[in-house]
Amino acid sequence: MIPNPLALIAEVTHRCPLHCVYCSNPLELAAVSSELSTAEWIDVFQQSGKLGMLHAHFTGGEPLARPDLTELIAGARAAGLYTNLITSGIGLAESRLQTLVEAGLDHIQISFQDSREDAANWIAGAKAHAHKIELSRIIRRHKIAFTVNLVVHRQNIDHLEEMIAFIEQLAPERMEIAHTQYYGWALKNRAALLPTRVQLEKATETVAAADKRLAARIRIDFVVPDYYARFPKACMGGWGRRLMLINPAGKVLPCHAAEVIPGLEFENVRERTLDFIWQQSSSFQRFRGEEWMPEPCRSCDQRTQDFGGCRCQALLLTGNAEATDPACSLAPAHHIVEAALAEANCGDAVSQPVSATSFVQLQQRAESLWSYRINPE
Repeated sequence: MIPNPLALIAEVTHRCPLHCVYCSNPLELAAVSSELSTAEWIDVFQQSGKLGMLHAHFTGGEPLARPDLTELIAGARAAGLYTNLITSGIGLAESRLQTLVEAGLDHIQISFQDSREDAANWIAGAKAHAHKIELSRIIRRHKIAFTVNLVVHRQNIDHLEEMIAFIEQLAPERMEIAHTQYYGWALKNRAALLPTRVQLEKATETVAAADKRLAARIRIDFVVPDYYARFPKACMGGWGRRLMLINPAGKVLPCHAAEVIPGLEFENVRERTLDFIWQQSSSFQRFRGEEWMPEPCRSCDQRTQDFGGCRCQALLLTGNAEATDPACSLAPAHHIVEAALAEANCGDAVSQPVSATSFVQLQQRAESLWSYRINPE
């Protein structure tokens, strides 16, 4: 019997008011018309509680685009789940926040793109920075856990110390400093986002110093780029080992990018129970365990910690989802990552993301897929 999952990642919508150049969401987003209804999501939460899950992470897109978010939060809490809202904060006023807290919201995570307003708004593709600062102050007036997420990359890493000081003033319990992970739009903009080795080393020293200074007040989590690590990350804690992700249309995935892998069919909560999908579906079993592993993974002592790395990254970089993750220094295809690093560390690297094309393409898709409008209530 496979141990039950620990957490549910609920992608309640792909609609979003931001257009971040490092967005890792799938390039093909779920249409509004295909989104699960309120009742369908509440049934999902009830099944999750019965499966022994502990957490429900509300994400997207922008979860606030769902007018029924209060009902969804209440449904998850009623199912015994700890509720966490991962949001840009756009569309969240104090009255709505109060309603969400009363419904059972336990934790909120606000994303910031930079400490400098112009740079933050440029990366996000929206004038959102000032609102996020004000929202952070509002959050501190409520009995709710608060995390600030900061994505760092080549464009902002040189003033990381300034950004940490900025986040410190917002007084969160937790600060997550995460380097861009290269999926979706981030992969397309990798040449402009991947930091140099010198930048990364300085950033690591900066975070270590801040962690020591803030230890009694703010917890700091630091996520480094895969490309500079000796071994890959255990993506999502291993394929189908800890988490279930449900996309807006009800497909159940081991991770948010899994649909890029050809040949896999993912079950839908409209047709199958979560218990069946977790225990019996071919998609969740596909990369569980070690039987699928090629060498050098199969005989590597690291295999019980990184589980062969990320299947989606392996596919995106090599064309083969069964390959050893090229981020691993032992991978036969590690030269692909080495080439990306060589590009990032040479003087000819792209100086900034090719944002115009990305934004145009995102906006074109928005016309047909998004109905989101910023609603202050």
